[in-house]
Amino acid sequence: MEKNNLKMYGGAFGGSVPLLIFITGMIVVTFAGTGGTTSYWAAGWIAIVIGMFLAKDKYHYNETLIDGIANRYGAIIITLWLFAGVFGQLMTAGGLVEGLVWVGLEANMQGAYFAVIALICAMLFSLVTGTSTGTVIAMTPVLYPTGVFLGADPIVLAVAILAGAGFGDNVSPHSDTTIASASTQEARIKTVVLARMPMVIVAAIITIAVVFIFGGGGEVTQNEVTENANPSGLLMLASFAVLLTAVFLNRHMVEAFIWAIISAVILGMINNNIALLDMFHIPTESGASSGIVEDGISSIVNPLVFVIIILAVTQIMIASGAIDKILAFVMDKFTKSARAAELAIIFVTAIISTPISNNTAAVLLVGPGFVKKIGEKFNLSPSRKAIMMDCSVTSFYFTIPWHSSIVTWYGLLVVASQQYDVPLPSIFTSFLNPYAWALFIVIIIAAITGWRRSYDDPEHNQ
Repeated sequence: MEKNNLKMYGGAFGGSVPLLIFITGMIVVTFAGTGGTTSYWAAGWIAIVIGMFLAKDKYHYNETLIDGIANRYGAIIITLWLFAGVFGQLMTAGGLVEGLVWVGLEANMQGAYFAVIALICAMLFSLVTGTSTGTVIAMTPVLYPTGVFLGADPIVLAVAILAGAGFGDNVSPHSDTTIASASTQEARIKTVVLARMPMVIVAAIITIAVVFIFGGGGEVTQNEVTENANPSGLLMLASFAVLLTAVFLNRHMVEAFIWAIISAVILGMINNNIALLDMFHIPTESGASSGIVEDGISSIVNPLVFVIIILAVTQIMIASGAIDKILAFVMDKFTKSARAAELAIIFVTAIISTPISNNTAAVLLVGPGFVKKIGEKFNLSPSRKAIMMDCSVTSFYFTIPWHSSIVTWYGLLVVASQQYDVPLPSIFTSFLNPYAWALFIVIIIAAITGWRRSYDDPEHNQ
């Protein structure tokens, strides 16, 4: 039985119904004031159940759900979460929040200044690691409460962390989207990275300006954390150095997080904030936590379940042929010139990535067939095709609340808000991501004006 030929009543539209129900449910509970990753589980479950009654072959439908949940990219994300969640928990237990608050108070880096610092930290971390999900897991538990305590606007601070994570996913040569976009177009990664750098720099400058202008307005909070601000927690920053070093040495991200976790435990013991038994011990009573390992894993359970549901629902849309119909329609109706071809690559990639919870999966879906074919039709260079596709899937993608990186980011905002009693923005705050919109606008302008457009034929190079 063909996995990509799921027959639904209503055809491709019927295959899109479960996702539409899921998205509608998310919107309803959010605007009712009860939105959150756990609130969306029921909406996703109901969408899956209704979708089964639209399937002509119920067995094939259920197997497709399982194929979605077993998606390799989803498995990679979930595996990283299990280790990155513990790492983030260690950072807070080791006193890094108190250490950064101390720096902010002593150096007067408060309000909008700290929001910009948070953005740049997330940018650098994601640039080196090449993972947006790993960035929000490592950065959010530390930077968000610290920034709120130091007077940064909670909404702008939250989207600044998300924007920084998207920056690295877009720029880093280690990023899976960079690798996937370049490989599907047979382009050299180095060429792709260098060619898109001017566009990325423009978007980054706009983002920094927006965060600085709107990132302040609060006041330094007088609470237990600010009162206990202590430079000893800054020792935990060395764990980030261990993590980044392991990545530079081409270690697997899971191995890199394990080395970082080991170093964090040692450093936490040195600054007297962590005892070895804090990592794991027999609970004193039923239901109590067994330590930091359990707490770290618990911090990512809610978004993990959400991603599993998303992977299942989006696989139904893919297998029903809805994506293929969109690609065929655009190819036939809207591509009459190089400019139109680039705009089609941008908007189709954005549209296809909208229902899919992993941007690399979206690249692999549109890259080998649609993007390669339409680009060759107008003689666009491999690097130009890769740039248009990669920048699209790392721009608009980072505004959609049901995507894996954003679900992770928001789940950790929830944990931070509960742990430190700080404000919790709506999950739809993701739509305010300044880097996503700046980059999206920049590549549209580049497509319309032909800025830095290159062709296979040397006489067309610009």
